[in-house]
Amino acid sequence: MKIRFFAGAADAAGLDESVVDGPLNLAALRSALIEAHGPEFARVLGRCSLLAEGTRLDDDETVVPDSATVDVLPPFAGG
Repeated sequence: MKIRFFAGAADAAGLDESVVDGPLNLAALRSALIEAHGPEFARVLGRCSLLAEGTRLDDDETVVPDSATVDVLPPFAGG
């Protein structure tokens, strides 16, 4: 699956995009991202929302298909 990082998540990951083999459930996807990008990224990821094809992922058991694009979005200030 294609992973797109935005703002502080991109800074912590050190890149704007990456690819993760799937399908994976949300918990496994988070683990794979932390393993790939390290402890600083883990700290940032804990505050981020993950969206697959524009739909927020909330349940750790939700399976994200290999064909999905996942956006990693840190909280944004402003309105």
